[in-house]
Amino acid sequence: MPASDATLVPPAGSDCPDDAIEVGRVLDAWGIKGWIKVLSHSADAQALFSARRWYLKPSEQALPGKAPSVPAQLKIRAIRDHGDGIVAQPDGVADRNAAEALRGARIFVSRADFPATDGNDEFYWVDLIGLTVVNREGQVLGEVLDLIDTGPHCVLRIVPPGLTPPIKPDQERLVPFVSAFVDGVDLATRRITVDWGLDF
Repeated sequence: MPASDATLVPPAGSDCPDDAIEVGRVLDAWGIKGWIKVLSHSADAQALFSARRWYLKPSEQALPGKAPSVPAQLKIRAIRDHGDGIVAQPDGVADRNAAEALRGARIFVSRADFPATDGNDEFYWVDLIGLTVVNREGQVLGEVLDLIDTGPHCVLRIVPPGLTPPIKPDQERLVPFVSAFVDGVDLATRRITVDWGLDF
């Protein structure tokens, strides 16, 4: 029951769609013809490859009032795997200097541009966050706050009813997102059913 990582933090700006999701960032220039190196936030970078329009926001580490000016969006002419990373060629970025000016920019993609999942047991993290988790007895365990990637599988971080984030680690419920414990995910009703007791 895989889940792909993506963060729902839409950038400001009228050009950006409401469903924009942060999927990576610009690491540096690559070559001398305007190509850029890109870091994907997910091991599966298909959202970057499938979208031909990326929305940008300066790095969150930039000092207030001193954030570098980056274009609101980039049209991607070409993108490919390169070694252990990704390189892309945006329109309008003609040389290395222009590519270097994008260093650190956060990359957002419209959720509508994500590749379709198989619809059965494959989900994007962003689609699971905020869903209500109930067990087979109909008891509410809480709401999905986030997921943890442990390597072999993901784990749901659940905020119990009556609590509001941020919460202490010993207050959250952790449920492995695997078929042994997850009976089903219903995105239409925003509900995940699990085989998990309230006292676990």
